[in-house]
Amino acid sequence: MTLAAAGQFCATASVAANLESVKILIRKAVDAGAKVLFLPEASDYIAGSPAETVALARSADKSEFVLGIQDELKKLEKPLEVSVGIHESVEGEERCKNTLLWIDSKGEITQRYQKLHLFDVSMKSVQPGNEVLPPFDTPIGKMGYAICYDIRFPEHALRLRTLGAQIITYPSAFTVRTGQAHWELLGRARAVDTQTYVVMAAQVGAHDSEGKRRSWGHAMIIDPWGSVLAQCPDTDSVPRICVADIDLDVIEKVRTDMPLWQQRRGASIYGSDV
Repeated sequence: MTLAAAGQFCATASVAANLESVKILIRKAVDAGAKVLFLPEASDYIAGSPAETVALARSADKSEFVLGIQDELKKLEKPLEVSVGIHESVEGEERCKNTLLWIDSKGEITQRYQKLHLFDVSMKSVQPGNEVLPPFDTPIGKMGYAICYDIRFPEHALRLRTLGAQIITYPSAFTVRTGQAHWELLGRARAVDTQTYVVMAAQVGAHDSEGKRRSWGHAMIIDPWGSVLAQCPDTDSVPRICVADIDLDVIEKVRTDMPLWQQRRGASIYGSDV
């Protein structure tokens, strides 16, 4: 079995506290025998305002949070790779980037994706990305990167599949309202659209003492047929993981039985090649 773990916890404005929560998730993933741990969007912090969000941002090589994960991975007796969403500063601008890093078992950052689609397009404090990161090799298969709100744009997922993705991840901080209505629906839809595994690490619970911002949780792993293989509860904000086997033979069977990519009509009909 090739196990993947999807993590769930409640980030606050305290980078140090969030790092401790992530270390708990790393230990849980190793104990479960996972090869990869997927962590949520904005795992380093969720601030109380746009100004605080920008003020707390650091480059990855100077981030206390990222450096802490790198050190932790180097100490492990069993190899584990980590996918983690963070904020990064934008040099010369009062904005930050919402990015997703792949950190290998040696603690090296090998991949970086910047979120394309922003939930609030009027937000001036976050710089949107402008390119799809090509899928890359991992211990569990060919990985396609996306973040949270990207899940509402199927063309992104379709492009990743066309480029060879076997797994697509959507680390997120869904609101309770949108999560209750669309979280599982969108995850299963993208899995069926692309015939890939979909891994959805999640923020959960209240991120501030007043409870003004809350996340839906329900971290989950979905197979290429659209079945939910594993899911975290939303009963509390305790750091948790859910684990599932990423079986590449299942992908091949689904794609052979229903050869969507051989049957698609493409640019001549739709006007674009996703």
